[in-house]
Amino acid sequence: MNYRKFKADYLFTGHEMLNSDHVLIADRDGRILDIVLKGAAGENIEALRGIISPGFINCHCHLELSHMKGLIPEKKGLVDFVFTVVTQRHFPEQEILVAIAKAEDEMIDNGIVAVGDICNNTNTILQKQKGRLIYHNFIEVSGWLPQVAETRFSRSKFFYDEYTKSLSPGELTSISPHAPYSVSNALWNLMEPFFKNKIITIHNQETPFEDEFFTSGTGDFQRMYKLMNIDTSFFQPPGKSSLQSCLSKMKSAKQLLLVHDTFTKEDDLQFLSGDHHNHLPEIYFCLCVNANQYIEEALPPIELFRKYRCDIVLGTDSLASNHSLSILDEIKTIYRHFPTIPISELLQWSTINGAKALGIDDTFGSFSKDKKPGIILIENSNESALSKESSVKRIL
Repeated sequence: MNYRKFKADYLFTGHEMLNSDHVLIADRDGRILDIVLKGAAGENIEALRGIISPGFINCHCHLELSHMKGLIPEKKGLVDFVFTVVTQRHFPEQEILVAIAKAEDEMIDNGIVAVGDICNNTNTILQKQKGRLIYHNFIEVSGWLPQVAETRFSRSKFFYDEYTKSLSPGELTSISPHAPYSVSNALWNLMEPFFKNKIITIHNQETPFEDEFFTSGTGDFQRMYKLMNIDTSFFQPPGKSSLQSCLSKMKSAKQLLLVHDTFTKEDDLQFLSGDHHNHLPEIYFCLCVNANQYIEEALPPIELFRKYRCDIVLGTDSLASNHSLSILDEIKTIYRHFPTIPISELLQWSTINGAKALGIDDTFGSFSKDKKPGIILIENSNESALSKESSVKRIL
């Protein structure tokens, strides 16, 4: 036979949870052929225990920081975390490349099929050329001082060109700002032409000091700039949240992934749903809850996002800020703190929503006919509960 048939306790299609009466049929390369009732499926059905699901989409990762696993102490706050990354990320090249390969193995073992990856250098190109996962490469641009804007943008544009020419046409690459607090107006002006009709991403409201800095110019970010010997006297606080301050600069993008969102307020969500909503990109809120716990010992306002019907996706952040690169671990943490959220909704965030956010839903994210989304099994789980023992296994 050139195809396989699978049934389990539950079958999550990417959109809904089906029961054990349904059988998934795929060819041996993983291309989806059909979902049929068990009575019409014939023989040779592979019976599994748990939930069958499309492969996971990791919408936010820093693969290039994999060598920093365990280096940064937990729960010290974003300012000290960022300062440590900036000052201690430089390791021997071979050590970095080995860590990148090992981290990709970990993602594959954890049922991840596609990744939105932040790139500040070309260190991950060699691994990505192997084609084991699909990546959207977000070339990150940062530079708070206006006088370094040209230099910083030129460097990032060089990385953008290297990724574009080194990877297959199926790999997506775009230029993206790091965060509102690390991009000067001069640098925004250089980037903006590259946003048009692109999918871009930005770190958003990961600490309460971010909004404090934009509303009043005070807070712990001033300490960070002093640690980095950066003069902030040129900055005039706009008097509103960081998100509201920078959104207009990204309005030409096709889609925008707001990452972390740990301290996003209801005022911001009301702002996004206001009269100017039609002039904004399609917005996805990417949650990386285990990194939030690692850095700030905090969680994003998930119920608030659900109240406003926000499009939610999941990411792992980096091994510098997380103990694993596992989307299931992110789901389990959310479920532990928000046990009333249906398992099917959590899986939707990590499959079809993620695929849409990265612009790859024509192939990934659901068990629609002719897609190759990957097939995984979530063991020790059911439609209404996950446990510490829940684990993921790749099927195809």
